Amino acid sequence: MNYLSDSYVEETRFGFWFLRSHTWQHHVLRVAINDLRGLFSEAPPANPVLLDAGCGQGKSFGHLRQTFAPQRLIGIDADPHSLELSAEEAARQGLQVELIGSDCATLNVPDASVDLLFCHQTFHHLVEQEKALVEFYRVLKPGGYLLFAESTEAYIDTWVIRWLFRHPMHVQKSAAQYLGMIREQGFEFGERNVSYPYLWWSRSKDFGLLERFGLLKPKPFGQREETLVNVVARKPLEGEI
Repeated sequence: MNYLSDSYVEETRFGFWFLRSHTWQHHVLRVAINDLRGLFSEAPPANPVLLDAGCGQGKSFGHLRQTFAPQRLIGIDADPHSLELSAEEAARQGLQVELIGSDCATLNVPDASVDLLFCHQTFHHLVEQEKALVEFYRVLKPGGYLLFAESTEAYIDTWVIRWLFRHPMHVQKSAAQYLGMIREQGFEFGERNVSYPYLWWSRSKDFGLLERFGLLKPKPFGQREETLVNVVARKPLEGEI
């Protein structure tokens, strides 16, 4: 496969299958999009141009349409086969989606042309994360929003995830480190705009099985290493910079 990024880390066969599963669509994607919608301090832009950075097989398209009603939906991915599947998914749902083969570190999108940039479970796959954030900031309009939802190193660096999936381990980060990167790039957000979901599928080591059977007491927020972080971060208006 000729990927559109020199640093692309190929997913496992299991991982590729999982990204089109019911579990992924309804217990991961849908939940994340609903959570991100609730993190806005004000109403999202009406009829936005929405870019899905790392759209994969297009399973996010229907949820994004239902939640944000974009006038224009753009999907970007560095895997040509995933883009083919995204086109099939868009056609199946009767959606008009512009699909672009591109590396997130070199987005083929004009400056200040996007209202909402959705980056869900993509960033931990990227080797050139700093460059990707620069690109996210560039393509967003002033006042536009980055919708960022990620698994952290505490989850990615567990035996079961390392066994089932493939990731560039040297770039994995904590929730605090991801938030720091986003803020250093120039994005603005407050505590109201951040969440740390503690979902069963993201529990490190055992998917929360010990907790579910009452063999382990869940650690409260502040006493555990977070495995997920979601943030809605705003690019300031020009007069606010």
